[in-house]
Amino acid sequence: MTHKIRNLGPVSMEWLNAVGVFTLDDLKRQGAVKVYQKTKDKRFNVSLNLLYAMEAAVRNIDWRALPLAVKQELKDKVQ
Repeated sequence: MTHKIRNLGPVSMEWLNAVGVFTLDDLKRQGAVKVYQKTKDKRFNVSLNLLYAMEAAVRNIDWRALPLAVKQELKDKVQ
C-alpha cells in the first residue's frame, strides 16, 4: 500500500515504489541520497528536485525551505 509522503506527487511516488520505498519510514531508513541514486539507476527521469523533496520530507519541512547549504551538500553526494 502506498502512503502519501510530504513534498512528493504521484509520479515521484511511483518512482519510489519501484525502488521499494512505500512509506516515510522506508525513506528515512534508506535515506534520501540512497533512494535518489536507486531511482537514477532505474533510469527514471529524475532531477535534483526529487532529492531535495525527499530530504525535506525526512526533515518534515517544505522542500522550498531546505537550506541552500543542505542542497549543496546533497548535490555533492550524488555527483
